[in-house]
Amino acid sequence: MRTDLTGHTEYCLGPLSQIPLGEGRTFQISDQRVAVFRARSGGVYATQAFCPHRGGPLADGLLGGTTVVCPLHAWQFDLITGVPVVGTCGVATYTTRLTETGEIMLTVSARQAPQSMYCARQ
Repeated sequence: MRTDLTGHTEYCLGPLSQIPLGEGRTFQISDQRVAVFRARSGGVYATQAFCPHRGGPLADGLLGGTTVVCPLHAWQFDLITGVPVVGTCGVATYTTRLTETGEIMLTVSARQAPQSMYCARQ
């Protein structure tokens, strides 16, 4: 973990190889969980770990392009923006990058602590 002068904190989550292509994994960041996805296109994306609808584990969802489908009730979220594709509320997203050695780095801004956003239960 490293925090810069602007308050952004960067976490090293380990090697990209621990996430198979087209899948997601859940990581513990401070006292929260974050879902990290490795798209078949090679992109790496991160969101809050749980679906805001009924708390489904998003890392276990079906990944298609840059969209994840919640495994419980099929709500869908854009991994880049967090905007719902199917559903009524979005998810928090986080910035990721890969190091030259293939380590996943996750950045959380000073204003954006990892969180679990929930909308009205439907």
